[in-house]
Amino acid sequence: MEKVITCTVCPIGCEITVTGSEGRIEGMRGHACKRGIPFATDEFLLPKRILTTCVKLSGSDEPLLPVRSDKPIPKEKLFACMELAKTLEVSAPIGMGEVLIANILGLDCNLVATKSVTPRQ
Repeated sequence: MEKVITCTVCPIGCEITVTGSEGRIEGMRGHACKRGIPFATDEFLLPKRILTTCVKLSGSDEPLLPVRSDKPIPKEKLFACMELAKTLEVSAPIGMGEVLIANILGLDCNLVATKSVTPRQ
């Protein structure tokens, strides 16, 4: 298997070609710096993403609150985390960075508010 990965660690944006099989890297080429190696390794073996979404908000003039995971989540768990976030409704006041779901799905990361909101006046 061969996969071309665009590195996002630095502004160069190297196109790193990784070859291997499930769970094993056999070769890697195209990285301009050593920082691309761990990025491409992680992306090939276990891709992760920061989850960004919105949850329902009550007690405020705004209907939705923007949230994100405080650490990357394995890509295959994103939809399950989204389903959990879809059921969440929080009430104002909320502070930016406040943990809304701790240890989401046992993944050792939290769903946090990315905005502060005050109660409706």
